[in-house]
Amino acid sequence: MAETGDLLHVVTNDDISPGRRAFGKAIVWASLALLAGTALVQTLDQSGTISLGLPNWRPTLYAYILFSVCLCWSQVLVRGEQGKRVLFVLPAALFVISLVVFPLIFGLIIAFSNWNLSSPDGRQFNGLDNVRQMWADPFYWNALGNMIRYLLAIIVEYAIAFGLALLLNAQIRGRKFFRVAFLLPLMLSPVAVSWMVGKSMLELRFGPIARLARFLGWDNPTFFSSPEMARFTIMVLDAWTYIPFMMIMILAGLQAIPKDVQEAARVDGASPWRGFWEVTFPLMLPVSITAILIRIIFKLKLADIIINLTSGGPGGATDSVTSFIYREYRDRSNVGYGTLLAMVYLVLIIIFMTVLMKVADRWMRPKY
Repeated sequence: MAETGDLLHVVTNDDISPGRRAFGKAIVWASLALLAGTALVQTLDQSGTISLGLPNWRPTLYAYILFSVCLCWSQVLVRGEQGKRVLFVLPAALFVISLVVFPLIFGLIIAFSNWNLSSPDGRQFNGLDNVRQMWADPFYWNALGNMIRYLLAIIVEYAIAFGLALLLNAQIRGRKFFRVAFLLPLMLSPVAVSWMVGKSMLELRFGPIARLARFLGWDNPTFFSSPEMARFTIMVLDAWTYIPFMMIMILAGLQAIPKDVQEAARVDGASPWRGFWEVTFPLMLPVSITAILIRIIFKLKLADIIINLTSGGPGGATDSVTSFIYREYRDRSNVGYGTLLAMVYLVLIIIFMTVLMKVADRWMRPKY
């Protein structure tokens, strides 16, 4: 007697004819050839090799849409019911490719071009000239050096965030009020912070912080005149904005630690300081590393506070890489060179974060 089961969830092998299978493969290859041919023709037209007068890349977009439809259709023709399962994922994958891969390719084309918006010549391919300009650009290397300094400030931010989290996790009066008060900077945008604090409170003549500094004996409280002071001020404002983010993550981790573990440490005679280093801190290591990694990602995008406060000054001393690239676009209208800098920075971020996550994974992995 044949076994019976839930036939609604059984996928049977379809009886697919050779002609149907061949037709499914043919439409895929034909649409792929059309896409490749259209992209090649448009590339030659854009480079000036041939002249067709195509105003944009819309024909390639239409060819890609046709290829996507044919690819999805062929999955059903060639694979039957199994192909229908693929349709739950394949359209989304093709959409992601259209949003990520194609802009990346166009970005690479622009990165190796001389394209200044103020020039009447338009975009012109210049090979490795942008790479040579980047290699000899002291302002770009200065921005990379500043980025390292800003990243190192995360160590201090983490220590402050951990201390605040320990304070808010303790049984103190007004704990709920302080939790809300410490989270207020995170609710503000960095642009608002730079204008309200940087432009208003730190203003040399009428800012309340500058007036307080003069009252305490600082004759000329200029927070953005020297490179060191300007960098330190930006670090403080950025830290004030994002320390609450790290604090709330660490606080959630502290509240998840079982009370029995800490009580057992106290019963064994561990002092509060030893209990923290040998019990609380090791248990908080996964949460701490996660908070630091996310904070690093935010720090690598640091630009808005710098652009609003100093515009990279004095003399480019406070520039981050992102603010420098932004000013390369806005002030100099140098699209080709700015795109190359952005591409190089993207590669550096990918390498840095990959290495950092591998190191963090090995550090958090239990050792037996």
